[in-house]
Amino acid sequence: MKRKTNPGLKIICLNRKASFNYFFEDILEAGIVLKGSEIKSIRNGKVNIGDSYAIEKKGEIVLINSHISSYKQASYSNHNPMDERKLLLSKREINKLIGKMQREGFTIIPTKMYFKKGIAKIEIAIAKGKKQFDKRAVKKKRDWNRLKARYIRKSS
Repeated sequence: MKRKTNPGLKIICLNRKASFNYFFEDILEAGIVLKGSEIKSIRNGKVNIGDSYAIEKKGEIVLINSHISSYKQASYSNHNPMDERKLLLSKREINKLIGKMQREGFTIIPTKMYFKKGIAKIEIAIAKGKKQFDKRAVKKKRDWNRLKARYIRKSS
């Protein structure tokens, strides 16, 4: 069976560790404020959001610690690879995120970056960190499912 994909969506990078390290409560889509050399570098796939997170700064949500490599052809107008990048969200979404972060101890983690109709978007999740025993339980369940599938394959 062929899997249906969205033709207007081109995934640039994924944060695979996020689902292992955090429980997701809500997922939102946000735009990003980028410079010309940053978008060129993103189109080449030179981006990493593995260790990044978002915070509130002056009533805006800002992405911290995301790495977008320098674009070689941009001479004097090149960007800093570790710059803070503003996320484009509505005022209501920003207030909701700030409230969750302050009251309930949640954090904002980017899960994937993609192009949607030619515009760079980032999917962010409101997440709470997993404890060590939660991570061990996930590993144990994954290993058991792998072993179970192996047994079923051998028996048939």
